[in-house]
Formats: sequence, C-alpha cells, structure tokens
Amino acid sequence: MDIDGIDYTDPSLATDPYRHLDYLAANRPVYREPRHGVVMVTGHEEAITVLKSPDLFSSATLIAGPDPWSLLPERPDGDDITEFVNAHRQYLPQNDQIVTADPPVHTAQRALLMGLITPKRLKENEEFIWRLTDRQLDYILPRGTAELMADYAQPYTLLIIADLLGVPEEDHEMLLARRGMAQMPGTRPGVVSEHKPAPATSGHNTLEIFYDYFSEKIAERREQPLNDVLTGMAQALFPDGSVPEPIEVARIASNLFAAGQETTVRLIATALRRIAEEPQTQAELRANRDLVPRFVEEVLRTEGPILGEYRLAIKTTELGGVHIPAGTQIFLSNGAANRDPRQFECPAEFRATRENVRRHIAFGHGVHTCPGAPLARSETRITIERLLDRTADIRINEAAHGPAGSRHYDYLKTHMFHGIATLHLDFTVRD
Repeated sequence: MDIDGIDYTDPSLATDPYRHLDYLAANRPVYREPRHGVVMVTGHEEAITVLKSPDLFSSATLIAGPDPWSLLPERPDGDDITEFVNAHRQYLPQNDQIVTADPPVHTAQRALLMGLITPKRLKENEEFIWRLTDRQLDYILPRGTAELMADYAQPYTLLIIADLLGVPEEDHEMLLARRGMAQMPGTRPGVVSEHKPAPATSGHNTLEIFYDYFSEKIAERREQPLNDVLTGMAQALFPDGSVPEPIEVARIASNLFAAGQETTVRLIATALRRIAEEPQTQAELRANRDLVPRFVEEVLRTEGPILGEYRLAIKTTELGGVHIPAGTQIFLSNGAANRDPRQFECPAEFRATRENVRRHIAFGHGVHTCPGAPLARSETRITIERLLDRTADIRINEAAHGPAGSRHYDYLKTHMFHGIATLHLDFTVRD
C-alpha cells in the first residue's frame, strides 16, 4: 500500500477508514505522514503510552486538526514547550473544556466531574434508562419503521443525560434545540487572521451555548437549594475544599450534557446496524442475552465512534523508534489501535465472544478515560435488550439503504469520528 500517497484527513476515506489504518497498525504503528507532518500513532501499546503520558503529550490540541500552529501566534523552539502551550491555550479550540486540560488543572476538574456522576447517581439514572427505553420504543415500534437517529437515539440520549444532571423536563425541548446548534467537535476551526490568529471565542468553544443555562441554574440552587441533582452540582467542591465559580461547574456540566450524546448516538446506530445486517448475530443475541454486553464491547473495538484525536508533543521524546521533537502534532488513532494484530487476533473480524475485547481503548485510557463510558454502555445495552424483547425481527430498510449485498450508508465526513449519519430500520413487533 502506498501510505505516503494517502491524506488521512481526506473525507472520502470516511466510508472505510480501516483499510488504511489497519495497514498502519500492523506495519507502521508510529508513522510520520508526509502531507501534514503529523505523527500517526496506530499501535495499541504505543497509543497507551501516549495516553498515559500527559507530561509529554498534551491534550491542548485535542480537536485542533493537523496544523495547530496556524491558530497560535508563533511556533516556539526548544525541547520543552510546556510553558508556551499553557500560556497560549486561549488560542486553541475547546480551550476551557476538561477534555483539553492537562494535569494539574485537569485533575481538579476531573474530581469535580466525578462528584457529579457518582455510582449512586448512575444507578438511579439506569433505572430511568429502562423506563425511558420502553417509552421511546412505544413511539417507534407501532409504525414498524424508523430513522433511528432522529426518531430514537438523539432524543433518547439527550433525555438520559438530562435526567442524570437533573435538568427539569420543561427545559428538555429548549436544550435539544440548542444541541442541534452545536458544532460537532473535530471540525477545523477558522483562523481570524492569515498572519496572527485571535484568541479563541465562541467559534472555538462549541459548548458555550449551554454555559449560560447551567451557570444560571447553579447560581439559583446556591441561593435556593432544593432536593435535586442540580443542587448537588451547585454544592460540589474542588478536592482542596474551594468553591468553584458557577461557570466552572457549568463548563463541566455542558461537556457531560453535550459531548457524550453524539458518540453514543453513533454507537447505538452501529450496533443496531450490525444486528439488522447479520441474521445469525441477531439470532445468537436473541437466544443468549448474556452475549449483549460483550457484543457492545466488540462493536466499540471494531467500529467505535471515536476514530482518533490529537495530542501535542510538548517535550522532545521518542516513540516506537520515531524521534518526536517538541511541537509535533500527534494523531492518536483509537480506531486503529483497537484493531492492532499484536493485541487482537484477526482484528478485523467481528467476534461477539472475543475474550480480551475489554482491552480496547474506544473510551480512552489514563487520566482522560471517558467518565461517561458506563452511561454509554448502559444506553446501548438496554436499547438492544428491549428491542430484542419487543420485536421478532429487526431489518435494514431496503428503500433507504438498498438490498443485502449492495447497501449504501452515508458516513460522517470527518477523520476524527466514525459513524453513519442516518439509519432506517424496519421492525416486526411481537404480538
């Protein structure tokens, strides 16, 4: 394969990015691609090293694209650019979000976040998920057909996270409308000036549309506490006992509210597409529901919604025998690492009973492991279980996607996410 001739950011690769990525994972797990000068990390062991080393690989450029230096005032020299990056974070996209923070700032933010999604709260939320799943299925199943994203997954995931955060039901429709306005992370932000970019504003921080809502609610609950989740958020403290400003809690709540929805929607769709496409798999899951959790993990491993994310080398180092100077942009491909043949036998093959499937890094690893992973797993697993309970058959709608053997799906046109844009399914409902 002529890997040097492939632009990994080319939207045309979105339909099948794995042929290229699988080759790199098997043959060049750390590879400096020539078009953008980005070091692509596709090996599982090498990806784990990056994810466990925030002191070497900063998350500041998480969604900045292949050339973060076009957003910054200058490019510094030297083998350690940590101070420069920390002093110029305001120029980078999502710069006030936990996902782009590094320790020690990230450590405090993460502790605050985990205080919002305690095991007790997740357990209460899962009880709501079971009820909501049937309520949403009551809407689509009588019709015998549905466009899964708009008719089910998008409102479903929003209502679940709204319940987790204690958002009043009367605000759900307004927040769903705002969610539709939010730009998907991973699209390349614009540059204000050809020569000198301006600090990041609303165009760089796609979750700002939620900040005012959550800031207002936090301030209200501090003045007038109630016996609800928002009050718990308002009373949360940093690990050192200090009281966060309302905007600090709002940023974390906004990330939790919006960021996980898009990926969970794609995960649910990918899982149900496979069930609808493969009658044998569907029959096995119907016969043995204990397979469902591992099936979900194998979906995450083979076609997880996060295809890759960026890191910035802030200290000169070496990885996989490749010299990496400080200032090098890294494309960490979770999707490729999850199909590394050194870690997974026959990695492109889908095996619902794969023993070591939980070694995948679809939810990241290390300090930035996705805190919403248990929620995404629950939403997907419960959706599958209740659909199997309430249907005799789940099929791909051939009018929308073509007959078996010549299906066509529209995929998200981004190199950072993987998933179909729409999924039309038909159902045979049980009597």
